[in-house]
Amino acid sequence: MKMLDHPNIVNLVEVIDDPNTDHFYMVLEYVDGKRVWEGSGPPGGIGEDTARMYLRDIVSGLMYLHAHNIVHGDIKPDNVLVTRSGTVKIGDFSISQVVEVMKLLHGRLHATLLLDHRTHLANYDKDDNDELRRSPGTPVFTAPECCLGVIYHGKAADTWAVGVTLYCMILGQYPFLGETLHDTYDKIVNNPLVLPDEMNAELKDLLEGLLCKDPALRITLDAVTNHTWVIGDDGPIPEYLCWCKRSSMQKGREASDGSNDSTGINLTE
Repeated sequence: MKMLDHPNIVNLVEVIDDPNTDHFYMVLEYVDGKRVWEGSGPPGGIGEDTARMYLRDIVSGLMYLHAHNIVHGDIKPDNVLVTRSGTVKIGDFSISQVVEVMKLLHGRLHATLLLDHRTHLANYDKDDNDELRRSPGTPVFTAPECCLGVIYHGKAADTWAVGVTLYCMILGQYPFLGETLHDTYDKIVNNPLVLPDEMNAELKDLLEGLLCKDPALRITLDAVTNHTWVIGDDGPIPEYLCWCKRSSMQKGREASDGSNDSTGINLTE
């Protein structure tokens, strides 16, 4: 985690292991700002333009994490902060999971932590190597496949949580919420997504893609970066901020600002 460096991530400064208490502590970058949605106050969301700006940063940071084989596991407004300058940063990695990738010889045999080969989600891309069993995230942001207690793909589950977060930012409420945990899970798995008739058609299409109950059909974050609603007037999210490793991101920054000077050691290649 200390090797990660991205403008849309609350970066890890230090890890302290205390042998006396058998605890370890993470010292994180301080963000002087607010949450993307406070979840209280007058009804309604934060507006499409602001939500679009925030979503672009969320997707950028999350795709960077996924490129480093990190599944966040608890994307929600409480964990997505806005600095005073308006930059969004993803924080709270307390339940994040690192998906270990092993390539054997010249083949493409992948192994993952917590992987049980006896169970698979039907019709999902078998090249994905982010299968997980543990789902400790916040219930109302939990993907349907996680509610069922089966092995799931962590990146697709993160994408669902992005959809719930966008829904909250736009409409000021949760898409699926019951009176009990069981009721909430039942609604997430079985209830249809309800969107206002008057909602922008492009935004509606994006939310339906993000909150698709079948993870095999759910829109990917890569597709989100080129979605019409996300592009808006600003164009697609810069690729170097999304999919690349740290060293590639530095090259992308240099290309975008015309700089050619090297600033450090290549940590990922």
